[in-house]
Amino acid sequence: MTYTFNFNVIWANLDQLLSGLALGLALAFFSILIGAAIGLAAAFAATGGSRFLRGAASVYVTAIRNTPLLVIVLIAYFALPELGIRMGKLESFVASLAIYAGAYLTEVFRASLIGIPAGLIDAGLSIGLTRFQVARLVRFPIMLRNALPALGSTFISLFKDTSIAAAIAIPELTFQARRINVDTFRVVEAWMAASILYLGTCLVIAAGLRRLERHFPKF
Repeated sequence: MTYTFNFNVIWANLDQLLSGLALGLALAFFSILIGAAIGLAAAFAATGGSRFLRGAASVYVTAIRNTPLLVIVLIAYFALPELGIRMGKLESFVASLAIYAGAYLTEVFRASLIGIPAGLIDAGLSIGLTRFQVARLVRFPIMLRNALPALGSTFISLFKDTSIAAAIAIPELTFQARRINVDTFRVVEAWMAASILYLGTCLVIAAGLRRLERHFPKF
């Protein structure tokens, strides 16, 4: 049995695929912004907070990193409304992805903070900076540069993870490809087009991040 390719259905639905791609990028972007804020707070708590804060950060990271993202998404969208916490599809997915990303970024930021030479911190304190000022003016900029490669890799991973949003009918790229598959029965063409768009976008993001890294001084 031979399969005859017909990419006309892809060209006819290209606008839907591209809109799904744009939505996936937006979901990943907002998720990593919120996730980075969570990760920063948890990383500073894990490296310089009280015993309670260190324990809370450890529990958060362990629990989230050992729970599949799909389960987190389904809990946020289907289980939380039963407890009176209601969010729309987009909001629940961004919240889920941000919480998931925050757990991984906590470890990224924590490792970067630990790697900062103690002499730089002592120098900041010796010139009269408070510990908060040292954290903001010394530790944070150095940590950000050291964490940038891992931060970029996390963003690419989050972009690919947005495919899970199809499980709750968010019309991102995977959802659109599945719709084309169901409507036209062009299985190979639909998933080949989605794969090419994912691959091309990830390569472009990676190239952009490498250029960005060169503009930051190394420590």
